[in-house]
Amino acid sequence: MKKSEKEKGKEAAASRRKQYMTYGVVIALVAIVIVLIWYFALGGHVVAKAGDTVGVYYTGTLDNGKVFDSNVNDTPLVFALGSGQMIPGFDKAVTGMAVGDTKTVFIPVDQAYGPYHPELVTTVNRSANFSVTNPYIGEILTVENPDTQATTEVKIINVTPSTVTVDANFLLAGQNLTFAIKLVSINPK
Repeated sequence: MKKSEKEKGKEAAASRRKQYMTYGVVIALVAIVIVLIWYFALGGHVVAKAGDTVGVYYTGTLDNGKVFDSNVNDTPLVFALGSGQMIPGFDKAVTGMAVGDTKTVFIPVDQAYGPYHPELVTTVNRSANFSVTNPYIGEILTVENPDTQATTEVKIINVTPSTVTVDANFLLAGQNLTFAIKLVSINPK
């Protein structure tokens, strides 16, 4: 039985539609491949590297789970990655992150604020060397070295009628730290 011209026309139209759909799928796949190549190989996926200025939200906790600092729901912390503005472990944690990435990282003492140094605890005579009239335990003082004019913060850890004991260690010295970090901005160098 011979096909009518009408049937032949319908078959030809169906064949063209199938061919156009095949072309459409091929074109879409090629477009996806091009976008992926651009994204991963040509810089579409920007990650933080040394010299970039980055913005982060973070929450820092001690080994016992106590939060010692956080800027979540506040202004992002902005710093130049690898510039020495941050502790080494924090810089290392942010390096390689992309905007929107989050991570929780454990930072040991040697990558945080270093070990606690007992020799930085000093007892001074209140009458001869101490100018604060009503010192109290926990008070933070800024002390200036008269020879170098360099300043440092010390924490009062003991008070007696005749002496005051101060600790010049950084507050978090000797502590392992854990940070939950979210990278919110990268400004490449």
